[in-house]
Amino acid sequence: MKKVLAMILAGGKGERLYPLTKDRTKPAVPFGGIYRIIDFTLSNCVNSNIRRIYVLTQYKSISLNRHIQLGWDLFSSQLGEFVSLIPAQQRLDESWYKGTADAIFQNFYTLQQEKPDLVLILSGDHVYKMDYNEMIQYHLEKEADQTVGTIQMPSWTSREFGVIEVDRDYRVVGFQEKPEHPRTLPTNPDAILASMGIYVFNTEILVRRLIQDAKQRGSSHDFGRDVIPSMVTRDKVCAFNFWDGERMQPKYWRDVGTVDAYWEANMDLVSATPQFNLYDFQWPIHTYYVPFPPAKTLHAEADRTGVAINSILSGGCIVSGGRVEHSILSPNVNIHSYAEVMDSIIMDGVSVGRHARIRRTIIDKGITVPEGMEIGFNLGADRKRFTVTDTDIVVVPKGLRL
Repeated sequence: MKKVLAMILAGGKGERLYPLTKDRTKPAVPFGGIYRIIDFTLSNCVNSNIRRIYVLTQYKSISLNRHIQLGWDLFSSQLGEFVSLIPAQQRLDESWYKGTADAIFQNFYTLQQEKPDLVLILSGDHVYKMDYNEMIQYHLEKEADQTVGTIQMPSWTSREFGVIEVDRDYRVVGFQEKPEHPRTLPTNPDAILASMGIYVFNTEILVRRLIQDAKQRGSSHDFGRDVIPSMVTRDKVCAFNFWDGERMQPKYWRDVGTVDAYWEANMDLVSATPQFNLYDFQWPIHTYYVPFPPAKTLHAEADRTGVAINSILSGGCIVSGGRVEHSILSPNVNIHSYAEVMDSIIMDGVSVGRHARIRRTIIDKGITVPEGMEIGFNLGADRKRFTVTDTDIVVVPKGLRL
């Protein structure tokens, strides 16, 4: 069995997810009621029995550090297992991480200490379930120097992704960064292979190529933009297609890097037949659990019935005579009498007052919505107070007093 070390890149600013990243890095943003985004990558590692993990942090990492320290005490140091946080340390010079490749380069000392055969490089800001052993086995069978995790997407989405060009044997022959006119699959002119930001490297090749990239003038020191394109012509680089062979379609994977994508991925969880199943006991998603009491709804009078339809209610939530529909409530949320919450994400500790109405809105932690306030109904007025996206999702930031 090959010795595998996982390195999770969790230091991005998450500017496109602002204001949810105003006080936290993107992997620490709450998701699905009780989780943080990074929980999905970490759970994939644990469920794949990959238990030697470094998490590379940089910007606004206090919330992320606290979450991992409190919620991820799942490892046995006696068995050589760990999840360790590595902040940017300026070990080589006075610069912070210049890109994804530079983040690994600046932490070469971990490779010297652990001496893995393979390095699994992951992003901490995607929502999906993957058995990484399948990709590692594919990498070994192909006798590849490096393997890129890819997912099939419609060609019209190419400007959102790094596009991997492959031959019919799925050997990588080219790479395009968010092209307007992408190179499509050999077997499907309407589809592209998008990079998932998941890489398996033979350690020796990784070290060699990152040293070369560090010396390269003009490099952005990014795996997608610089390292992989430089490897295509001199190394064996293969693409692993994240594909559901039974349903004959791509498996579920979401890059929640924008507010709109984040809202849509959360709404996927409360659809009638969710594409992403949180109730898969064969593949549990781990997180930090606070001992809140169970959620409950309260019925006071005929016109004051607490109702939740097609929604997720986390522990400690009380729907007291209000109505919640197609929404996600994080722990300790209170929905008061006659209030309405629709198509929304309500984070920890929010209180929605009587007769308030919330629609297509993300409300960050600890906000008190006053009695009778409406959010998401008059977008002109909302834009003067809050962030409103191109698809009319309203975001109420943490710490705002309404």
